[in-house]
Amino acid sequence: MTITEALDQVSAATRIEKRAISAPSVLNEAYDYARPSSFSRALRIDIGNVVLLLISGTASVDEYGATVHVGDFRAQLRRAYRNITELLQSAGATWYDVVRTTCYLRDIERDYAVFNEERTVFFERQRLDPLPASTGIQAILCRPELLVEMEAVALFIPHRKE
Repeated sequence: MTITEALDQVSAATRIEKRAISAPSVLNEAYDYARPSSFSRALRIDIGNVVLLLISGTASVDEYGATVHVGDFRAQLRRAYRNITELLQSAGATWYDVVRTTCYLRDIERDYAVFNEERTVFFERQRLDPLPASTGIQAILCRPELLVEMEAVALFIPHRKE
C-alpha cells in the first residue's frame, strides 16, 4: 500500500457522513433552476446517535422555483416557515429540535414588528420552550422580490423504528 492510499483510507474512515435533505412537495432544489444554484436545501449530519441539520436560507419559493406572495411580507414569512417545516419533517425532525435561526429581512425597520409578531404566533403554535436562539439581520436577498429569508439549525436524537 502506498502512502497516498493509506492517507486516503484514514481520511475516508474519519470523514463525517452527510447527506442532502429535500422537500420537493413544497420546495424545489436550487440546482434544478433554469440557472442552477450550487447548494443543498439542507444537510443532515449524523454524529453518533445525534443528528445535526443545517437548513440553508429558505424563502417564499414554491416547488417550481417561483417566488410566491410577491409584495406580501407576512405571506412570504409564512411560506418560509412552511418550507422549513417540510425540510425538518423530511429529516425526521420538528421545530422542537431547532436550536437556532438566522432571519434576513430586506427592510428590518419596516418589517421587524410584523416579523416578530408572526414568529411569536408560529412558535406558540409549535409550543416551543425554550425558544431557539435567533439573529435578525437586514440584507439584500438573492431575488429582488424576496422580503425575508431564514436559515435554521436543528439538533436531535432520531427515534428508532422498531
